[in-house]
Amino acid sequence: MAQKPSIPKGTRDFSPSEMVRRNYIFNTIKDVFRLYGFQPIETPAMENLSTLMGKYGEEGDKLLYQIRSNKNLRHKLERKNITIDGKEYSSVDILDMIYDFWLPQKSEIALKYDLTVPFARFVVQHQNDIAFPFKRYQIQPVWRADRPQKGRYREFYQCDVDVIGSNSLLNEVELVQIIDEVFQRLRINTTVKINNRKILAGIAEAIGEADRMVDITVAIDKLDKIGLEKVNAEMLDKGISQEAVDKLQPILKLEGNTVEKLAQIETVIGGTETGAKGIAEMRTMFAYLENIGLNTTVELDLTLARGLNYYTGAIFEVKSNDVQIGSICGGGRYDDLTGIFGMPDVSGVGVSFGAERIYDVLVQLDAFPEESLETTKALFVNFGEKEEAYCLPVLAQLRKNGVNAEIFPESAKMKKQMTYANRKEIPFVILAGDNEMAAQKFTLKNMETGEQQLLDAQELINILK
Repeated sequence: MAQKPSIPKGTRDFSPSEMVRRNYIFNTIKDVFRLYGFQPIETPAMENLSTLMGKYGEEGDKLLYQIRSNKNLRHKLERKNITIDGKEYSSVDILDMIYDFWLPQKSEIALKYDLTVPFARFVVQHQNDIAFPFKRYQIQPVWRADRPQKGRYREFYQCDVDVIGSNSLLNEVELVQIIDEVFQRLRINTTVKINNRKILAGIAEAIGEADRMVDITVAIDKLDKIGLEKVNAEMLDKGISQEAVDKLQPILKLEGNTVEKLAQIETVIGGTETGAKGIAEMRTMFAYLENIGLNTTVELDLTLARGLNYYTGAIFEVKSNDVQIGSICGGGRYDDLTGIFGMPDVSGVGVSFGAERIYDVLVQLDAFPEESLETTKALFVNFGEKEEAYCLPVLAQLRKNGVNAEIFPESAKMKKQMTYANRKEIPFVILAGDNEMAAQKFTLKNMETGEQQLLDAQELINILK
């Protein structure tokens, strides 16, 4: 019995029509990245486990797809005894010794969880070959051993843009501009939420739990998903005192505009050095953002935490205003991610666009463009060898003029060829039979309206291009 074909849960195949739409998203994002001076890089699908482990917090580490060396080869070996220095070993024993000697840790690798940590590794490894500040973008798949559900996949693409080697808040401002431009082009109305991990550190210090900042931020980051009551319960479960949780409540319920929120939070954490610095950074950022004519809504959200451990400054999250779905873009400032690879005190900041969720939003909004540069625009119907010879030069001319065109590869029945055109959603069909060839013409049929025109080769090219 033939095996039923399937793919792992949390992964997907993409049809040609889906790939056209995905490439529309990727190309739009790439165009904006390039507009701001960012350059592309790629890193391997796999990284050494030591590169990734410990960089994402306890919950993130659990989601790493680990791959260990495969010793199955040993079972295929014919057992032979080999004498070395007067001692007898089996061939399997020797293979095991080779594995244990050469691959004790190096054999432990993992599929990359995100693009940021591999980027930090790349920067350190290639520091002598790149110019700082280094502005890079990267569009590649990542993998997480997560429970698949709507909007959450085990394999998905990230579209990252980062600048590393600069502390300037102008980089944060520019990233907000990039977010604004991307979603303007994609015709998605968004809200950009911004916070600062220094403010969160100041809050942890002010409520007497400075050493529990990670537990507090991981819990706060779930506020939108599970609600205030469960967030409070999670903090208590982690050992944060009831008194500290009580002190945190007014902060989690702050209201007002950005200026008012910062003024209120300053009364609570302004006395802490880290908190005061975070407030100053936010005031500077929002002063810039007010004067650059953004289309997207930008707001301060003091409950925004983003659970990843490596964030140290500004943090961002972007939501669609018109579709109920998780964040479609997010990121932040990381001050010393390269330090773990031996290159300390190099600050970076970046954001990641979630291609899968952006795709789902565009589907729900019916906002994909109808025309695409990747689909066939015109199909020559094939009536036979003479007709093929007549059509091929004009087909070549259409392609030289940038028109996506093809000819049906065999002189099949007309119904079969028209069905092919309809299934591929080809908007124009070109017919050239005995009458057209005698008149040195072509019949151009609009597949949507049914309208037909008799044209010479140049007229045909002019209309289609």
